[in-house]
Amino acid sequence: MNTVESIRVALSSLVANKLRSALTMLGIIIGVGAVVAMMSIGRGAQATVTNQIRSMGTNLLFISPGATRGEGNVRTQAGSAPTLTLEDAEAIAAAGDIPEVAAVAPELSSFGQVIVGSNNVATRITGVTADYESVRNFHPVEGEFITKQQVDARSMVAVLGSNVASSLFPDGGAVDQQINIGFGNRRLRFRVIGVLESKGAQAMGNQDDVVLIPISTLQQRAMQQRTARGGHFVNTINVQLVSDDKAVMDSAVQKIGDLLRQRHRVFEDDFTIRSQEDMLATINQVLGVFTLLLGAIAGISLVVGGIGIMNIMLVSVTERTREIGIRKAVGAKRRDILVQFLVESVVVSVFGGAIGVLIGAGLSRIISTLDLGGQKMETVVSPDAVLLAFGVSAAIGIFFGIYPASRAARLNPIDALRYE
Repeated sequence: MNTVESIRVALSSLVANKLRSALTMLGIIIGVGAVVAMMSIGRGAQATVTNQIRSMGTNLLFISPGATRGEGNVRTQAGSAPTLTLEDAEAIAAAGDIPEVAAVAPELSSFGQVIVGSNNVATRITGVTADYESVRNFHPVEGEFITKQQVDARSMVAVLGSNVASSLFPDGGAVDQQINIGFGNRRLRFRVIGVLESKGAQAMGNQDDVVLIPISTLQQRAMQQRTARGGHFVNTINVQLVSDDKAVMDSAVQKIGDLLRQRHRVFEDDFTIRSQEDMLATINQVLGVFTLLLGAIAGISLVVGGIGIMNIMLVSVTERTREIGIRKAVGAKRRDILVQFLVESVVVSVFGGAIGVLIGAGLSRIISTLDLGGQKMETVVSPDAVLLAFGVSAAIGIFFGIYPASRAARLNPIDALRYE
C-alpha cells in the first residue's frame, strides 16, 4: 500500500467517525491556536517596545552620570553623582577627532507644577537645546521648537507635551498663551511657543507628560545646580551617531569615554555610556524569554491533545482488529499496517494543526483590536511561530501515533480473525 492509498484509507476512516474525529482534533486545534496566539502577543510586545525605543531617535548613545560613594565607601544608585556638565556636551560636539558624532543634545530634568487659571498639572520639566528636536524626535505639531537664540538668551519659553497641553488648554489654542511653572517655592511665567506631537507611553515613561524649556533657563533661573568642578550640571547627554554600525558605535564610545575621563581628570569612569542597541538587545532578550514561556504554557495543551490522539487510536485498533487480521491474511505486511495507522494519526494532527493556525491568527487579530485602557495591544503572527506550532502538531501526531500503530502491526492475524 503506497502513501497516497494510506492517506485515502485514513480519511475514509475519519469520515466514518466524524464526531469522534472532530473531538480528537479539538485538543490539537486548541493547542496550536493557543501557541500561535500567545506567541503573537509576545512578538507584538517586542515590536511595540522596539518601535518605542526607535521613536526616541536613531543611532543614539545615552551618557548619564555615575554613582557617588557614601560613608564606608558604599556606592549609591547610578546617576546620582553630579558629574556631567553642559560643557562636557559642548566638548563632545566640538571634538574634531570624533567624526562618528552627528549631533549632541544634553538635557536636565526637574519636576514642577504647571498652572493656567484653574487648571494645573504636575509634570516633568526638561531643559533642552535646539538639537534635542532632531536627536530625540520631539517635533511640534503646533508652533515651533526651542531655538539656539532662545537657549543663549535664557528665554522664558516652553513647548508642551500633548497630554500637558490638553490638560491645561482643553479647548486648544495653547500657542502664545502664558503658563506658570512652580519650582518649589519659586513660580516662573513662560510663554508657550509650541505643542509636541503625541508619542504615547514608552519604556522610558510617558513622553507626552513633559514641558520642554531652554536648558539655560532651567539651569540659571530654577535649579542653579553645579558640579564639584563648577560646571552646569546635566542629567543626560544624548549623542546621535552618523551610523548604527557596531564598529562606529564602539569607536564613538571609546573616544567619548577618553574625552570625558580627560576632562574629569579621573581614571575610573564617573559616567555611564549606553547605546540604543544595547537597550534593545537587553529588552528583546527579556521579551524573547517571555514569548517562549507563553508558547511553552500554551504548548501543554498540545501534549494533552496528543494524549487524546493516542487514546482514540488505541480504541480504533481495538475496533478494527478483524479488519487488521483480514488485511494481513491477504498479504499486508507489518509495515503496511504500521504506516496505515500512523498516517491516520498524522492526518488528525495536521488537519487539527491547520485549523488551529487559522483560529490562532484570528484570535491575535481580535486581540489587536481590543481597547485596553486607551491603548491597543499589538500582535504579530510571525511565520516561524506558525511553522513551529504546525510542525509540533505533526510531530505530536507521529509521536503519539507510534504506539497504537505498532500495536496494530504486531497483531497475530489468526488471533485478529478470531476477535469478536
